Amino acid sequence: MARSKTQYICRACGATSPKWAGQCGECGAWNTLEEAAPVASAGPRGGGYAGESARITRLGEVETGELPRTSTGISELDRALGGGLVTGSVILIGGDPGIGKSTLLLQTLAALPPEQTLYVTGEESAQQVSMRGQRLGLEVDGLRLLTETQVENIIATCESERPGVLVIDSIQTLFTAASQSAPGSVSQVRDAAAALVRLAKQRGITVILVGHVTKDGQLAGPRILEHMVDTVLYFEGDPDGRYRMLRAVKNRFGAVNELGVFAMLETGLKPVANPSAIFLSRHENPVPGSVVMVTREGTRPLLVEVQALVAESHASQPRRITVGLEQNRLTMLLAVLHRHGGVALFDQDVFINVVGGVRVTETAADLPMLAAALSSLRDRPLPQELLAFGEVGLAGEIRPVPNGEERLREAAKHGYTRAIAPAANAPRKPIKGMDVVSVSRLGEVLDAL
Repeated sequence: MARSKTQYICRACGATSPKWAGQCGECGAWNTLEEAAPVASAGPRGGGYAGESARITRLGEVETGELPRTSTGISELDRALGGGLVTGSVILIGGDPGIGKSTLLLQTLAALPPEQTLYVTGEESAQQVSMRGQRLGLEVDGLRLLTETQVENIIATCESERPGVLVIDSIQTLFTAASQSAPGSVSQVRDAAAALVRLAKQRGITVILVGHVTKDGQLAGPRILEHMVDTVLYFEGDPDGRYRMLRAVKNRFGAVNELGVFAMLETGLKPVANPSAIFLSRHENPVPGSVVMVTREGTRPLLVEVQALVAESHASQPRRITVGLEQNRLTMLLAVLHRHGGVALFDQDVFINVVGGVRVTETAADLPMLAAALSSLRDRPLPQELLAFGEVGLAGEIRPVPNGEERLREAAKHGYTRAIAPAANAPRKPIKGMDVVSVSRLGEVLDAL
């Protein structure tokens, strides 16, 4: 029998290499190659992750229909999932340590019939899970708990118990006997996840996986892990803060970028029905550098406050710092403001912050950023009842954003009476109590401010 050669696997992308190197030749990541023990051949494999046999099927023969959903009993979690749990789906939840992943899942299982759930923990003992349930005041006496890390034993238990919802906490602690690598390695995470995905599709079990994150905030393990699952949810927010945001970055059964907002209390995570109220400061008196915008998070408009501080720079290179927004976009907008607005900030430090820890990725934040920066530069407060949104182009034009009229109506519900919006987003019918200033060029924005 020929001696097997040692291979090295990149824990970032899963690429293999016959020898160790400081940098992965596929993804370019540094110090990610790990020695992987040879894996015994398990024979020919057929089908995909769903475990179906390889045969040609005509799409017209496939039975389709509305997928039944099961409510988790937590409204904001249902929103992030697109309406609830889908039978046979695989959900991956990631987030920083201590942000509330296990707490949320324990609350979810406590709201479901205990005979339909199974909680598999590989990181905590049964006593620790029981203590958390008591601390949160949950009815978990009937919750079925399994402390196991071997995938084959977990699958065998599911075959006999047939749970409807299976929680794995966490995928990085599992191992399969088919691989000799250590738990948490690329091959173990990939093989364990593939086995659980097949179990979910074949038996109609909803599987929820808890994933660790790296210091960069990305899900640990191979990138293929996110491709295998149906839904990927990220916990956002400061673990030391009160509020948590659950964002769907991938969802085969719902809208992407849907956001669920929670408040961390002594009794666990509580859904926040009106997130706009917690992201608005509502200063007693108008302050310079503050403006409100309406952003879209999935299917829900959300009011957030954008704050700016412009101060004279004493460094050779002025600083451009953003929290919750893209820093490179701020640099570009300041160049557009100088070129088409005649306002130069090359000798000023500019700091932009989105209140409440919200991360805004859409271009509708362009106009609020410039409005807040101008307000801080001039030391002139903007009216408290004013809001703004819109994309700013490199030629100085104000471009429309999706669902403009819906944003205006949401702002009117919260008592805002004046809005600066792109001309193409002007409402077809007047909105009661709302005065909309339509702008198409940057110069018009400067005049309106």
